[in-house]
Amino acid sequence: MLKVNRDDKRPLWQQLLGQAIDHITHGVWKPGQLLTPTRELAQQLGVSRSTIQIVYDELLTRGYTVTSGRGGTRVNDWIQIIDKCAPSLDPPQLPELPLLVEQSQHWFRSKDNQESVIDFSPYQPFVDTQLLKVWRKSYLNASSQFNVSSWFYGDAYGFEPLRRQIQRYLSLERGIHVQTDQILLTSGAQHSIDLIAQTLLTKGDIVTVEDPGYPVAWMTMKYRQMNVTPVPVDEHGLVIEKVPADAKLILVTPAHQCAVGVMLSEPRRQQLLHRAAQQRAWIVEDDYDSEFRYRGDPMLTLFSQLPQNCLYLMSFSKLTMPGIRISAIVGPAEAIAQLARVQAFTYRHLPIMEQVALAHFIEHGYFMRHMRRARNIYRRRHEVMQKAITASGLGNKFTLRGIETGLHVLLEADESFDEDAMTLRALQGGVRVHQLHSYCLESRRKGWVLGFAKVDERLIVEGMYRLAETVL
Repeated sequence: MLKVNRDDKRPLWQQLLGQAIDHITHGVWKPGQLLTPTRELAQQLGVSRSTIQIVYDELLTRGYTVTSGRGGTRVNDWIQIIDKCAPSLDPPQLPELPLLVEQSQHWFRSKDNQESVIDFSPYQPFVDTQLLKVWRKSYLNASSQFNVSSWFYGDAYGFEPLRRQIQRYLSLERGIHVQTDQILLTSGAQHSIDLIAQTLLTKGDIVTVEDPGYPVAWMTMKYRQMNVTPVPVDEHGLVIEKVPADAKLILVTPAHQCAVGVMLSEPRRQQLLHRAAQQRAWIVEDDYDSEFRYRGDPMLTLFSQLPQNCLYLMSFSKLTMPGIRISAIVGPAEAIAQLARVQAFTYRHLPIMEQVALAHFIEHGYFMRHMRRARNIYRRRHEVMQKAITASGLGNKFTLRGIETGLHVLLEADESFDEDAMTLRALQGGVRVHQLHSYCLESRRKGWVLGFAKVDERLIVEGMYRLAETVL
């Protein structure tokens, strides 16, 4: 029997519907049982007939009951079938994920670990309340300018006004002169690399990566079942002679090599460009932190020299804040159009609010103002770190590399260096560092990759002396 609870804040029909469904699913009302007519049940419960009619209509709509006109409403027979087949207590079995997924998660988690007192994460930029205050202003402005049409599906290429701002920035700051249809917005370098693998490569293609190099790049390519070939990096950058003759794509960080920090020398650059043109291979140029250069002007991009073979990757994660999740692929119009078609199919487009806010942030000068301020901060911290490495004695134990550009340096050790043990000891001493071997595929190079962007000057000095106590 259904009951009405006058103290229940839910509408009467919801109370009664819940009880009715419970009676049916637990077998109180048997399959085929005729339900009490609406008028009679309404009188029994002291409610209106329309309330009971709503309940019966909902039961019918959801398939719990059937009706035959004058024959009344009956409990559906299929309930009996469900009852006979007792549901399994175990959920569907989940497939095992590839080991690469766990490796990538471990690498990401290591960047977010907060156990240490001083964290020299190499991929965390400088973010403070002043930046957040200005960003909030752009975000609020973006939300106030929205109309109804702004919330419909957008362009797979990305928000066109933002692409215009990026176009202008690349022309002025990086010497890259393109049209907006040569710019595709993505949600980070990893998304960009994955989209390139899906669109411009086929399973089993040979992909060349730097070794040591950006781990997520080769992990993503392996996940997409590409034939990943590691190529060593020396003091002049990627060793072009080791690039396979049948490579379809070459991933490179020429301005500030990921991990080792060296710049790709001019002879190697020309050699790489010639090889790519000769093999009709793609060069993916990850220009992740070249805007922060401490000696001379930023290096000329590979894209500006061979645009028909290059895909240029830029990201706002290092330039502003990683949480914005906006980056871009720049390339030949035909290739970008193909990437956009796959993006529209798999991802549709980026969230609109962040794109509109970033466009406002750049257009109104906040972005360049932040960049000037960040460059000054990074220059000071870069100088403090170099001096502290020398003063602490670490320069006698390690070789310092990658000091011309970027947000990290490398302290490279010899082969006898016990990287795991020393890294653990450093952590126990309150300092977190990144091991060079986490960037390696086949390379046996050892050392520590030290980021300085988010660590203030006092802690940089303290951290270097703590590291010196660990190893000296």
